[in-house]
Amino acid sequence: MSEHSFATRAIHAGQEPDPRTGAIIPPIYQASTHVQDGIGGFREGYEYNRAGNPTRSSLETQLAALEGGVSALSFASGLAAEDALLRGILKPGDHVVLGNDVYGGTYRLLTRVLAPWGIETTTVELGDLDEVRAAIRPETKIVWLETPSNPLLKIVDIAVVAEVAHAAGAVVVVDNTFASPALQQPLALGADLVVHSTTKYLGGHSDVLGGAVVFGDDTHFDAIKFQQFAVGAVSAPLDAWLTTRGIKTLAVRVRQHSENAQAIAEWAESRPEFERVFYPGLASHPGHDIAARQMSGFGGMLSLALAAGPDAAKAFAESTEIFQLAESLGGVESLIGYPPDMTHASVRGTALAVPENVVRLSVGIEDVRDLIADLEQGLARIGS
Repeated sequence: MSEHSFATRAIHAGQEPDPRTGAIIPPIYQASTHVQDGIGGFREGYEYNRAGNPTRSSLETQLAALEGGVSALSFASGLAAEDALLRGILKPGDHVVLGNDVYGGTYRLLTRVLAPWGIETTTVELGDLDEVRAAIRPETKIVWLETPSNPLLKIVDIAVVAEVAHAAGAVVVVDNTFASPALQQPLALGADLVVHSTTKYLGGHSDVLGGAVVFGDDTHFDAIKFQQFAVGAVSAPLDAWLTTRGIKTLAVRVRQHSENAQAIAEWAESRPEFERVFYPGLASHPGHDIAARQMSGFGGMLSLALAAGPDAAKAFAESTEIFQLAESLGGVESLIGYPPDMTHASVRGTALAVPENVVRLSVGIEDVRDLIADLEQGLARIGS
């Protein structure tokens, strides 16, 4: 399957038709346990749903194929995946370097859940290699990248940062949620592990929660698999099946997300109401050249800074009609959010705080003319 194109792998990897009935869609194995042929005689390795489930296995095969990895593990949420990865690799006294525009939930997990356990964290501007080198210490075990970042769409040169991190003996983890493997494959650029909130572009329909870790090699697989089994934050069979269903249209969806977002970013850049447009597809974006080199498209996420300030940003987020006010991203429908009080409330008052005049758009696959008209009427509404 690895020799096939991305869109083909997304549809067929791990999705062999049912051998008994010929059903083109593999069944959902909605079972909590599996009959054994004698004590310890597991059929195809399955014994109990927390340890493994055929539907989840199919999704994990699919995920590994999409990212060009050797294996993958599926979890109940993106943060469950991150937690298993971090506890599988780290021990008390270890140190993590991550970007200063990281997802608020990742920062909260490290600084409020794992910090009392003895994990230290340093946030840096990942685009400044001198700053990255200065932050790495002998006890640094992980350098964590998010590119494009959430919500300011910063772009990190994965290959360059990976080289610096590996020279210091650190593991490189890339959160590929915003780009999705349809646009970016970090393992091919030097990353060791990739994490996803599969809730977002992979699922794609705002109807399922999930997360994943994809492995570039087998080094950390057993340790993270043990965390998955011992702690138990696994994806349920129906959730795994829904994620697989969503992935099959990932290539075509992300193409339309990107086309719509590019049009909206170009429109917004011409509007005086916005003092800044955060979108890597714009030539004015400081990471545009790197994004063009390591991504095959620029994605469906963009953020807008309102020139009139925080009150205008809040009012704008509440003034659209097609863009629904909601957290999350990556679904077929367009969403708008106010990160300082929504997705990134956990970093308020820290160095990672999001500017209070910023709104974030998850651009869906509706007709882009309708989307731009909706944003125009939103501006008109707050201007009246």
